[in-house]
Amino acid sequence: MTKTPDNQLSEMVRAVSRTFAISIERLPSTLGEAVGLAYLLFRVSDCLEDNEALSAKHKAELLRLWAQVLVGSMPVKSLTSAISHLDESDPQVYVAQHAEQILEELHRLPGEIQKIIFGHANKTSLGMARWQEQGPVVNTEEEMDDYMHQVAGRVGYLLTDLFGWHSPALLERKSDLMPLSRHFGLALQTVNIIRGLRKDYERGWVYVPRTFYEPLGLTRDSLFVQENHSQALQVITRLADKAEMHLLHGLKYITSIPRNHYGIRLACMWPLFFALQTLTISRDNVHVIIDETKITRSDVIDIMRKTTLMGWSNHWLRRYYNDIQTVEPIP
Repeated sequence: MTKTPDNQLSEMVRAVSRTFAISIERLPSTLGEAVGLAYLLFRVSDCLEDNEALSAKHKAELLRLWAQVLVGSMPVKSLTSAISHLDESDPQVYVAQHAEQILEELHRLPGEIQKIIFGHANKTSLGMARWQEQGPVVNTEEEMDDYMHQVAGRVGYLLTDLFGWHSPALLERKSDLMPLSRHFGLALQTVNIIRGLRKDYERGWVYVPRTFYEPLGLTRDSLFVQENHSQALQVITRLADKAEMHLLHGLKYITSIPRNHYGIRLACMWPLFFALQTLTISRDNVHVIIDETKITRSDVIDIMRKTTLMGWSNHWLRRYYNDIQTVEPIP
């Protein structure tokens, strides 16, 4: 049986992130389709930024080319032909190599949606290109925030614009939601940096600011040496505190969404609580330095079940947030 374009695109989303796919699938019809397609466009950018077969210079060139494709000044085949040699068994590569199909589906959506998605995806790609040119060292927390804004804070802006397109009530709250949405994006990205610290280091990147570890007598390399674990955990604590600050703004973002937009609330709740659970098990956990920390499938199911039943209540959400924080981390 031939797969429809919608089915193929849904499978692409699930392949690159099952957890984000379940959030997207909770959104109402056209909004869900728009967010799914936007997510895939951003994953094209992620592929160009992350792929280890490409040099930093080539990554920056491809990201700028993709940015031109997104504003219509270059044909999409100029990108897909340039990355045809990459291994398509990597789900992100597969998505990037099928960028033409994604764009075709996006062009079927209302013009206002297209303008929102193309605008934010273009800015994100240019921001990523700038960071590839800058290099793998983050000097200050301000630089860390700038990097995270390019890859995640702009996603918060994108979603808020799309939510406003979908709902007049959310459009009215846009001025309050926008700054919270940036924090929400930074929250998720800070947790990603914590849990992926070792893997990023092994591919040459350390997103932790030098100002976090150099006062402790550490370098970007000695941060990962076994005898320095006690100092490294102080760095993890500082990162965790930063993530917590951003997550609290993310919680406020969710509680600002009217309860009658329950699908949107749930789509935002799940990544926030998955991130909070990940953060809880990462605090004071040396495995963050040695390998990686991940929540379990049972954690995901438990969060989804509880929030689906009770997430309509802002009071319950705040209490549940505090309950997750009190769980003892895995030693």
